[in-house]
Amino acid sequence: MRRLSFPERAERVLIAALLLAILLIAQPWDIRVFRAGLILLVAATLLQIAVGNLPKDASTGRSLALIGLILGIVAAVFGIGILLTPFLSGLGR
Repeated sequence: MRRLSFPERAERVLIAALLLAILLIAQPWDIRVFRAGLILLVAATLLQIAVGNLPKDASTGRSLALIGLILGIVAAVFGIGILLTPFLSGLGR
């Protein structure tokens, strides 16, 4: 059996984290557990965006660099959207 690459292992861990987050959100007893699940869901989703776009044969160092780059691009897109919102909402007046 071949050894899984870093992106493949990271993807499996993130899928498990997403499932755990859904279970934590679904429980009706404790709001703190719900909040932890929500934070985990957001973090795992953002990381899954980056990890899902990695080449499957990338080394650990290259994977981490690409994850940083992809997350930077995602943050820039969100930031530009936030900055453009007042301008774009003013166009409809």
